[in-house]
Amino acid sequence: MATAIPARAEAGEDLGTLKQKVSLPPGAGPGSGSGPTPAPDPGRRNTVVLVGFTAATNLADGVMKMALPLLATQLTGSPAQITAVSLTLTLPWLLIALHVGVLVDRFDRRRLLGGANGMRLAAMGWLAVSVATGGLTLGQLFAAGAILGVADVLASTSSSALVPAAVPEAGRARANTWMVGAETVGQEFAGPFVGGLLLAAGTGLALGVTGVAYAVAALALFLLVGRFRPTGPAPEAAPVSVNSRIAEGLRFLWRDRLLRTLSVVVAVLSAVWGAWLAIMPLYAKQAMELGPQEYGIVLSALGVGGLAGAVTVTWVNRLLGAHRAMFADLIGTIAMVALPALTTSIWAVAAGAFLGGMGGTLWSVNARTLTQRMVPDEMLGRYGAAARLFSFGAMPLGAALVGILAELGGMRMAFGVFAVATAVTPVLFLRNVSRSALESR
Repeated sequence: MATAIPARAEAGEDLGTLKQKVSLPPGAGPGSGSGPTPAPDPGRRNTVVLVGFTAATNLADGVMKMALPLLATQLTGSPAQITAVSLTLTLPWLLIALHVGVLVDRFDRRRLLGGANGMRLAAMGWLAVSVATGGLTLGQLFAAGAILGVADVLASTSSSALVPAAVPEAGRARANTWMVGAETVGQEFAGPFVGGLLLAAGTGLALGVTGVAYAVAALALFLLVGRFRPTGPAPEAAPVSVNSRIAEGLRFLWRDRLLRTLSVVVAVLSAVWGAWLAIMPLYAKQAMELGPQEYGIVLSALGVGGLAGAVTVTWVNRLLGAHRAMFADLIGTIAMVALPALTTSIWAVAAGAFLGGMGGTLWSVNARTLTQRMVPDEMLGRYGAAARLFSFGAMPLGAALVGILAELGGMRMAFGVFAVATAVTPVLFLRNVSRSALESR
């Protein structure tokens, strides 16, 4: 899914932007005998490349999120150590996201994407060799997971910041829609499914196919057209520290009322998602008395809803507008946590999961398109990293809190507490995020 008086700043146009606005076909120009012909649209080409890159990398990420913990079970029976292996994939968001944001606002974002995939390939190659030689250790899984986690922070922050330079404003909503859809399919459906099939066929095959996916994605980046180094004011005469740049990004987010509100709301929503994902397996088994296949229905409903949101977001925005579409996510998330507190019906709980998943995509597409329009190009990396810090940082907090609440008062009470907390978000959203504010940005 994933804030003072609005202070919108326009990024300066670079060569890549100008090429998108004015281009001459081969043979056209002074002295040519032929008339002008329609120039190819680099925005469409870049959209295809970015969607393909997102699909391939998220498919591979989905496989690895399943593969690493399963590999850990072959080396240890400790739940804490197995969980810690999974944690290495997400912990970098809390530890280095703000520093990566500074990096993304300083260097060519396409090269950073390529570097991230190079890190992924190195981790895959290391694991594949270790598995083939029988020398895989738990320490290697921790290290590989950390490398993949750092690469994910770098790639996610860079790709989001790269979109405004790659795609004209008129096509960004479509590009963001397909990119979010690719993330949903890769992470929630295809990745775990393909990962299960590949691991059943052999660990070496699973790692090899994943490495190929990362390699293909890296090669696709050469097809992007444009210039992807951040634009903005001339560099300062005196060096500026990394911490100063991080603080500048945080101040930009917090001083803008709209951005600040969106960040606070998404932190609450992310905490709810973290809580739901953490407690639902136990709730489904003990309270709902579901078997593995029935629990799969509930879990799949979340992903199906996310995919439905990606497919229908353009239609929903046209029918309701971005403001109401984003508001629908708040209602969907409330339903996602309120229904388990009220009933153990599998169909009711699955319906709530569907609404939560669909609303999450509606929010993600609209919020991403809005911030790409509002935030200056030279600030996109730091803003994106700070915003993701709110969301990714809130998820483990929600997971920890729901566990404590469930211990004290039971799982249904824990769901109820989160439903009440989520009910505050529509009030916050309506008071601080108006329809005119969204449309004027």
